[in-house]
Amino acid sequence: MALGAIAFVGLGSMGLPMASNLAAKGFSVRGYDVRAESRAALARAGGTEAGSPTEAAAGADALLLMVVNAAQAEAVLFGEGALAALAPEAAVILMATCPPEAVVRIAERVEAAGRRFVDAPVSGGVVGAEGGTLTVMAATSEETFARVRPILDALGTRIFHVGTKPGQGATVKAVNQLLCGVHIVATAEALSLAEQVGVDLGVVLEILSGSSAASWMLRDRGPRMLEETPRVTSAVDIFVKDLGIVLEAGRDQKAALPLASLAHQLFLATSGRGEGLLDDSQVIRSYRKLNGQG
Repeated sequence: MALGAIAFVGLGSMGLPMASNLAAKGFSVRGYDVRAESRAALARAGGTEAGSPTEAAAGADALLLMVVNAAQAEAVLFGEGALAALAPEAAVILMATCPPEAVVRIAERVEAAGRRFVDAPVSGGVVGAEGGTLTVMAATSEETFARVRPILDALGTRIFHVGTKPGQGATVKAVNQLLCGVHIVATAEALSLAEQVGVDLGVVLEILSGSSAASWMLRDRGPRMLEETPRVTSAVDIFVKDLGIVLEAGRDQKAALPLASLAHQLFLATSGRGEGLLDDSQVIRSYRKLNGQG
C-alpha cells in the first residue's frame, strides 16, 4: 500500500532535519512545532506547515513523533486530538526516547483506537538526522514494519526490526543510551586524569584512539572535551533524561545498574551548575570541579 500524507510533530534539532529529509525524498510532509521558525524552516525544505498537531495529522497515513518525552507524545495524541484525526489504520511512529512502560501504555491506547503503533526510537544524534544516517530500532508487527519501512529508510541507514511488542524498541534504545552515557563519562574521567598531570591531551587522545581503550564516544566526544565551547550535537540534559529512563527501566526489571547511576549523577551535577544546554562532552567540567581544576 502506497503511503499518502505524513504528519511530523516535533521539529527540533533532530526532528526538523528528519522531516526535511522525508520531504526531500518525495514524501508529502505536514509538520508542526510550537516554534513558528521551525515550521517555516520545514516549508522552505519542501514540507507544509500545520497550525496544530491535529491539522498536521488530518487524514495522514502516518504520524511521526519526535517530541521531548512520553508526556508530550500523550498530549499530542490524546490531548490535542491528533490520533483521532489520522486516517483509519494509520501508523503512529514514536521515535522519541521514552520509558518502555510509558511506550506500552501509549501503544495500548493507539491500537484501541484502530491505528497501528510503531515503537521506533533512533540513535545517531543531530549529525545522523541531518545526513539521513540514523539507526532505527523498531518494534511492531511484521506487516506494519513492512508498511512503514520506506519512511524509516528515508531517515536512516541502519534499520532494525527488534521485536513485535511495544516497549522492545524503547528497551533497546535504553541499553544503547546506557553504554553511550557511561562511555562519555569514562572518557571524561580518563582525560581529566591526563589533564591533572599536565600531559598533552591531543597526544593522549591520539594514543587512546588507536589503542584497545578506544571507543566511538572517545573518538567523537574526546576532541570536543578539549574545546571550550564545542558545537552542541547532544546536550548534557539529554543524558540527564535518557539515563533517567535507563534507571527507570532497570527498576522495572529489578536490574542493578551501578555504572549508569554514577554516570547519571555526573550529568546531573553538570546540569545543576546551569550547564545543561552545553554539549554532553562538557560533563568533563564536573571532573574538573571535583579535582579542583575549575
